[in-house]
Amino acid sequence: MTSRTVTLLDVARAAGVSKSTVSDALQGSGRVAEATRDRVRAVAEELGYRPNSAARRLRRASTGAVGLHLPATATRLDYYMNLAFGAVERAQEDGLDMVLLAPSGAAGGRIASRVDGLLVIDPEPGDSAVPGLLDAGVPVVTGERYLGPATGPSGAVVCDNAASLTALLDHVTERGARRPALLAPSGSSAWATALRATAGSWGRAHGVAVTLRTVPFAATPAEAEAATRALLAADPAVDAVICAPDGSAPGVLRAAATLGRKVGAISASGASSAHEASEARGASSGSEASCGSSRNDRSGGNDGTGRTGEGGRSEGGGPRSPGGTGAATGPAGAGLLVASCVDGTATRGAEPPVTAVDLHPTAYGRACAELLCDILAGRAAPDTVRRHSWSLETRASTESPG
Repeated sequence: MTSRTVTLLDVARAAGVSKSTVSDALQGSGRVAEATRDRVRAVAEELGYRPNSAARRLRRASTGAVGLHLPATATRLDYYMNLAFGAVERAQEDGLDMVLLAPSGAAGGRIASRVDGLLVIDPEPGDSAVPGLLDAGVPVVTGERYLGPATGPSGAVVCDNAASLTALLDHVTERGARRPALLAPSGSSAWATALRATAGSWGRAHGVAVTLRTVPFAATPAEAEAATRALLAADPAVDAVICAPDGSAPGVLRAAATLGRKVGAISASGASSAHEASEARGASSGSEASCGSSRNDRSGGNDGTGRTGEGGRSEGGGPRSPGGTGAATGPAGAGLLVASCVDGTATRGAEPPVTAVDLHPTAYGRACAELLCDILAGRAAPDTVRRHSWSLETRASTESPG
């Protein structure tokens, strides 16, 4: 390759690494293993690579700006707008402007020439723009971990999404729910993956099957309403619905109202009344009822000892519960608890207001921008991972009706 100028890309291809890895290896920066650094330098020497000193000086000059990449659905979700405001505010404190990148993204090289670093929020492995952003040759901080195969970010700010869903499931169980369901987000982002996995692990740990229904990552209230109506029609014994997508909770409430389900905490007396009403309707229509069976039993009968299969009834009436208290089996008028994995205007302003996990998005945006600023200024090392806190806000949708 002596007939033309050897580029960083030539070295990268020959060494079998990314262009940014070659740059870091030759400059003695970045997160490059010593063996890789030695191999890259050897390949560069063999090919006759000579760094462009003028280009290096230009690249090291600050642009005074950082980029922000949000999911394509971000423009209609409160969560991401509040996150963006927090990020902009924090970047300005370090004298940096924030450039909002188009959802489709752009070539990493073009982006790197315009910004000093990048924030990539909720990176989705299926987002074709993300690999180029992560390999743009500038520091990158992700909001949540990236689970795809591309180059890892320089740092990340993460929430304990497993713990937040666990708190919601524990909460509705304490309020009497025995058949919880989750409207889980689709996709393979760290958030969506954690919620779906946690629903399964929590259920196994508590001996309770969490009914799972997948909805779009940014499901609209109409989509959440349709999913909830289908869920409750297929399994009327569901007595708690936790919806994941931001802004979708009003749809769950509309579905509950349409089906005559009373939103609020489930009491033993309410469960008894609901069960008796259900049995009375079954008797009047000529159906036979016994101590060990129910019209809502979807998974096997009683063995005569009061034990049932998963989803069956016990001798006390109704499905089994971790708490052992009664709960409605799902006829009209029975209680239904409603909660959300993301707090916001939709949950606070709903009627009734909805219990939700407050992820503190403005503070989260600040935390992401702060880590990027710290890495750019040398105040934090690459590979830094910081934790962001959340809180559970309990409201009327899981409280006793007044």
